[in-house]
Amino acid sequence: MNASVQQLVETGSALRDALQREDWSAIGELDLRCRQVVEQALHEAERDESQIRARLEDLLDLYGELVAHCQAAQKRLANELIQLNQSRQGAQVYRLFG
Repeated sequence: MNASVQQLVETGSALRDALQREDWSAIGELDLRCRQVVEQALHEAERDESQIRARLEDLLDLYGELVAHCQAAQKRLANELIQLNQSRQGAQVYRLFG
């Protein structure tokens, strides 16, 4: 396994770990790192096309999981904000008539 493929594997693994921990700041940093590693792998003079393709497909699947996780977190937070606003409005009404 050449250096580019190894970097793709390591970066993908770190990204998956950060996703499991929901470490959003690490995910942001690893996303940038992942982009750099992909760029390096694609411009490497001597590269193993099949291994790079397989690692890129793994990363694509991982990013699909990441997007789905982000959308679920966004919906959860939106629902929490709606409930918070409803509670605040209820408290305001209670103060007006209480």
